[in-house]
Amino acid sequence: MSTNQTLHPFRLANSAPVVFGAGAGIGVLGGMIGLGGAEFRLPLLISLFGFAVLSAVILNKAMSLVVVLVALPARLAAVPAAEVTARWPIAVNLLAGSLIGAWAGASWAVRMRSATLYKVLAALMVLMAAALLVTHTTTLDSLALPLWAQFPAGVAAGFGIGVVAAIMGVAGGELLIPTIVLLFGEDIRTAGSLSLLVSLPTMLVAFTRYSRDGSFAVLGANLRFTALMAAGSVAGAVLGGLLLGVFPDLLLIPVLAVILLVSAVKLARHD
Repeated sequence: MSTNQTLHPFRLANSAPVVFGAGAGIGVLGGMIGLGGAEFRLPLLISLFGFAVLSAVILNKAMSLVVVLVALPARLAAVPAAEVTARWPIAVNLLAGSLIGAWAGASWAVRMRSATLYKVLAALMVLMAAALLVTHTTTLDSLALPLWAQFPAGVAAGFGIGVVAAIMGVAGGELLIPTIVLLFGEDIRTAGSLSLLVSLPTMLVAFTRYSRDGSFAVLGANLRFTALMAAGSVAGAVLGGLLLGVFPDLLLIPVLAVILLVSAVKLARHD
């Protein structure tokens, strides 16, 4: 990995107001739909700030971790902790797959050629757009799987989500929430809290794997940048949460899905 290519973003974009503002804008987008917005932040790190693809993934993962750590206590205040902890078998079921998936995904990401990783990320952006549309524009019903089938299905789904979250540097709530609703029949509100409980250890495992590779140096070299954008993301997410419901989902979600698809096209064509 070239240090000159990955550790220094474009100078014109690397000013405190721009970095904080970009994070805030992403946070608002995510907050308006009840998510962290990391899927929107990743292409911005690449296209606006000039980070190489793997460096962008690692920085995105660091910021996602900060957002989840801030969101978790707030979410537990809205949904009683007892209500969430009573459903610990669901979290354990998904973690049985997601922890392995996160390690595997991070291992694959650091070994991929940059050109391949750009294309993989483009495909995953399309997946995120589809998940966004399905989750927010349709009514999800439980698959009503028999108990004997729920555990292996949860492990398999968790593994796939762990891989995606590690490769994209996201928390994975976009995929975890519909999975919890479909496989375990929980409502969206409870699923959102459970997804945070699964996301946190899953992200920590991916971080541990990335830390074993030299590419992790990008985080230490850009701590100020990361802190500014993470602070903006948190502030934006709070504002976005206050705007929740101001814009109807039928208007907002297709626009956000188009943003993801355009980002996917740009990543696929990235040289």
